[in-house]
Amino acid sequence: MDTGLANRHSRHVFNKTTPAMHNAPARTAAAALRQDTRAWRLQVWVSFAAAVGLCATGLVWLPGADLDRAFMVMGYLFCLSNGFAVAKYVRDNEHRRSDTPMWGGVVWGGFALAMALTGWGLWRMEINPSYKAYLGVCWLFLISSVFTLAKTLRDAHEAAQALQPAQEL
Repeated sequence: MDTGLANRHSRHVFNKTTPAMHNAPARTAAAALRQDTRAWRLQVWVSFAAAVGLCATGLVWLPGADLDRAFMVMGYLFCLSNGFAVAKYVRDNEHRRSDTPMWGGVVWGGFALAMALTGWGLWRMEINPSYKAYLGVCWLFLISSVFTLAKTLRDAHEAAQALQPAQEL
């Protein structure tokens, strides 16, 4: 098949626009956005809930002093909140820098500090190594699911915003 002929023909047919098309840029932008399936959203929420549940179970049954348990709970919550902050910062600055470099330093520094202090606390705890491994894997699962959940929520928000002007037409 002569693809050159097919491409020249399709250019003439498919590049024609109507006046109505010029008045609906939001409709084409909305069509370009990919929306997540219900199955994906369910998987993301179940994954996040499982990560939180596994972390909570490990921290509740953490052997040792109450001070160690309190430190680890604070560390996990610190990592959780900073994970969302990093995800938002990266997404906000994806196409063009919208935040100051100082704010980027605060966000990335806070995330690095949260991860380092929590890792250091977990490493230094005097508990069974298999328990440390369980808490470590749960912790990394939590951070991974935070990034996935933040992206899914942001995608849904952007898709809803893009569809809103198209529905008003």
